[in-house]
Amino acid sequence: PTAFDGADLTDVVFRVDHEGPVYARTKAGTVQLDIDEHGLHNITDLSRTQKSRDLYEEIKAGNYPKMSFAFTVAADHYDKASHTRVIERIAKVYDISPVSFPANPGTELSARDYFDGVIEAEKAERLEREQRERQRQKLRILMEVNRDV
Repeated sequence: PTAFDGADLTDVVFRVDHEGPVYARTKAGTVQLDIDEHGLHNITDLSRTQKSRDLYEEIKAGNYPKMSFAFTVAADHYDKASHTRVIERIAKVYDISPVSFPANPGTELSARDYFDGVIEAEKAERLEREQRERQRQKLRILMEVNRDV
């Protein structure tokens, strides 16, 4: 959970299978990174160029089902009991990539249209307003009943 503490995330690019053209990047404001106890998360805007929009469609079609990231290690050790390398700290993240075959099959990738999120938020706001109005109406009715009693 602390592997990203102090990691350099200043210029991370979004490309496919860790190679080829850059579709988005943090310095351009088209990649936003977030780190929590589960790992590295990204929100990537693939709307600015035709190639990026085409990649969005490929992701949406399921051609790139998982994610990966390229990085250098600041600190690690070998666990003899499990025969695994344990990465304690990451020095720098270079890219995040939708991949054909991930090193970690536990990753997730989904394509969501920006407007889907806007519509969901507006719907939630409308439902909340309607619920508040119902509460106000109930309160008015109760106040009228109490006034008449």
